[in-house]
Amino acid sequence: MRTIGATALRTIALAAAAATIVGSAAPTAAAEPPPPDGGVLGASWTATADAPGMYPGVHIDWDVPVAMSDGTILKVNVYRPMDSAGRIVDTPLPTILNMTPYTKLVSMLADSAISIPVLYDTFVSLTNRFDLFDLEGTPFTGIGNQIRTLSSGIGRNFSVDRDLIRSGYTQVVADVRGTGFSQGIWQVFAEREQQDTVEMIDWTAAQPWSNGNIGMSGVSYSGINQLKAAERNPPALKAIFPVEPGSDLVRDVVAPGGGVGVGFLPAWLAAVNGAKWLPDLAAILQGQFDWKWLADRAASPITFIDLLVRALFVTSVESIPEDLRTYLDPNGPFRTGATGHPDRIEVPTFLVGGWHDIFTNSEPRVFQAISLPTEQKKLLMGDFYHGTVGSGLGTPGAPPRLDVLQRAWFDKWLKGIDNGIENYAPATLFQQGGAWTTTDSYPRAGMTYSRQYLSARPSGTTGVVAHDGSLTPTPPTEPATLTVSPGLSTMCSQDAAQILAGVLGIIDGCAEDSRVSEVAALTFTGDPVEQPTEISGPVNVHLNTVLDATDGYWSATLNDVAPDGTSTVLTSGQLTASLRAVDDGKSLRSPNGDYTDPFQFLALEQRLPVVPGQPTALDVGLAPTDAVLQPGHRLRVDIYAANFPKGMMIPALLLESQLRPQRLVLDPGAPSFVNLPSSTTL
Repeated sequence: MRTIGATALRTIALAAAAATIVGSAAPTAAAEPPPPDGGVLGASWTATADAPGMYPGVHIDWDVPVAMSDGTILKVNVYRPMDSAGRIVDTPLPTILNMTPYTKLVSMLADSAISIPVLYDTFVSLTNRFDLFDLEGTPFTGIGNQIRTLSSGIGRNFSVDRDLIRSGYTQVVADVRGTGFSQGIWQVFAEREQQDTVEMIDWTAAQPWSNGNIGMSGVSYSGINQLKAAERNPPALKAIFPVEPGSDLVRDVVAPGGGVGVGFLPAWLAAVNGAKWLPDLAAILQGQFDWKWLADRAASPITFIDLLVRALFVTSVESIPEDLRTYLDPNGPFRTGATGHPDRIEVPTFLVGGWHDIFTNSEPRVFQAISLPTEQKKLLMGDFYHGTVGSGLGTPGAPPRLDVLQRAWFDKWLKGIDNGIENYAPATLFQQGGAWTTTDSYPRAGMTYSRQYLSARPSGTTGVVAHDGSLTPTPPTEPATLTVSPGLSTMCSQDAAQILAGVLGIIDGCAEDSRVSEVAALTFTGDPVEQPTEISGPVNVHLNTVLDATDGYWSATLNDVAPDGTSTVLTSGQLTASLRAVDDGKSLRSPNGDYTDPFQFLALEQRLPVVPGQPTALDVGLAPTDAVLQPGHRLRVDIYAANFPKGMMIPALLLESQLRPQRLVLDPGAPSFVNLPSSTTL
């Protein structure tokens, strides 16, 4: 049980004030949404989450077997509250389900670390002191951001929240099929895995310790499982709180721009496949070893790794085996399972993401696609990588901790508590280049798309680069051809930090400043802005290109350039040249007909080999972003001929490109430009 100090007492006082506000008559005029920290309401949510629970203990039923409809046994841990006499509470309670592929062992270890108050609370207190881990003036300010992640409440979202259980919830953590101690072959979001999740929801709702109101929690893969389940709208599912979920996994991490996500995919597959072989030692000691579990592991010892290895050794498009082609087919089972349909979600959803998360491409789009009223859907986007989600939350001016927001969300939609969370801003966004803000929508209102043209005219703002060009509001009058070569400078870049889940983020010279990677880039820099200029929404870079081979790989970034020359990536995108065919039915355009959000098929059936020496126009869509250029700052577009390790062409296409230099043709009659959503004309 926590000791309540002066800070907590002040918070509880604010909570009382918030309760008065919530219970009072509504004002005649529409109230402004709370600020990013939630204001008085946010203080009340924090006070509620940090107050001693109504039950002092937690009981755990380990590795409970649950049979799926096909006979496969999934193993789950069930966490239930206990009263002061040590009795398990038998009152049916709302229940939170977490479907994880990372084994319940990992959840147990994380939960064990969090459950030592003298260590965890002391650590949280220390990490919330900015001055302690503020390495400003050093090349490693990112270290502080990573350390502060651990005090954001993310551990409770990822594993088990004992404070939530003690407040009157049951929590179930299940190993998904083929992982942890569960039987079966790992499905990776395929139809059978999605069916398992629905069946687990139904099983959980039917248990005597559940009142039938089910919520879902979890991070990353477990967040994706929440979206998949909510798309099917099972009756018992009342609310979800997905943290860092993806909805278009091919474009997010598997094949960004039609390449291979080599920076994330192999290591992630290896980690999950390795962990699924950890045996149930307790069952072995009790003479109850599950031989079906072992047989299933032997049947698929390295799920998907074998396919990835085979794909990396295919030397031509014509020689791609038929079974591999099925994974590239947009209508095949893999792509179908990897593609979400958030427009089908009717369950209250609080979505958390980051502008440099591996799933940045999906997160704002999921929020936009959900057709619920804003009281029932929320978006929180921070300046986070996948491994730093929540960093800084709970500190002055920032939103409350993730466990606080999750508790408030579940209290509202599973218990019916009138805590005001529905009045939290529809979108709470860290505005890159600025601070935490709230808006009624994403993208922000007031954005207008306009062209900024790529010009060969030197800007005089760069160091060593492949070419120093300019961004201009009018097309160039003189033609020019610029050459950019494939290289490895992007190994020190924010894109590298992004695909490595933020590990590289500790090195500011890579993650926060692009001047190292720009040595291999064509750079195009605009004039300084005279007033704060907001940029919000997806961005498209239209390029007029020429290749000397039948394929190539283009990457583009949109950067904020400070007066001291620091070039910080706001968003990025990439595209294999032969996979440039656009699905117009899924793409968006601005009123003048320019793409704002091109949606390429990324399929071999729609492949368009480049004709060497002939101009080829293509559109490189950049992930949705939200930023503000401060007065004196400039906008920059960087163009690369490679983007390793975030993505690379599959070897069959890489050999066709021959890694030859690529050319950007700046033709006044067929200009290259960035189609930019901004609050003022640049």
